[in-house]
Amino acid sequence: MDIAIPIYDRFTALDAIGPYEVLSRLPGAQVTWLAHEPGLVRTDNHMLALEASAAFEDLPEPDVIVVPGGVGTRDLLQDPRILDWLRGAHATSTWTTSVCTGSLLLGAAGILQGLRATSHWLELETLEQFGATPTGERVVPQGKVVTSAGVSSGIDMGLWLAGRIAGDEFAQAVQLMIEYDPQPPYDCGSTEKAGPELTAKLRAGAAAFR
Repeated sequence: MDIAIPIYDRFTALDAIGPYEVLSRLPGAQVTWLAHEPGLVRTDNHMLALEASAAFEDLPEPDVIVVPGGVGTRDLLQDPRILDWLRGAHATSTWTTSVCTGSLLLGAAGILQGLRATSHWLELETLEQFGATPTGERVVPQGKVVTSAGVSSGIDMGLWLAGRIAGDEFAQAVQLMIEYDPQPPYDCGSTEKAGPELTAKLRAGAAAFR
């Protein structure tokens, strides 16, 4: 089972590593990190890099596509190499998935037209530009296309997908193996829980960062 994770300058580490930690445990899984060119690719905080072993074109027909998000997605919404690769790979994939703003790349490639989809809460409205219907749900399956919300939701998406591919018991075993039993010290992981004041502060900060 070929699993392709395309990475690019300023992707978010957990968007990619979360689902990787789950899906790499699937029977027969072969994970390939792809980029414009093989080599180190920096994350959005520039303090961490992952190594891509191949270019996009080197793996044209993966079984599973996992597109991570990050602030770098904005620079790629008209990038012909990654968008052409996504279109071609999606045509033959068994599953095409995204985490966080990775869904914007799926949208730019025309994959989300007419589908319900999710993304980071700061970018939900952007999905409408690509013909998608945005939803704040954490994991949104639409046929073989599966989008997930911000950053940490990639683990949830990976477990959901593992259940569809290898069965619920296998996915449950992976969840236990990685001891994924969230007990956060704060209960503000959504805009509804965080409240309008904190949400507004983050929204303003994100706008300035862009």
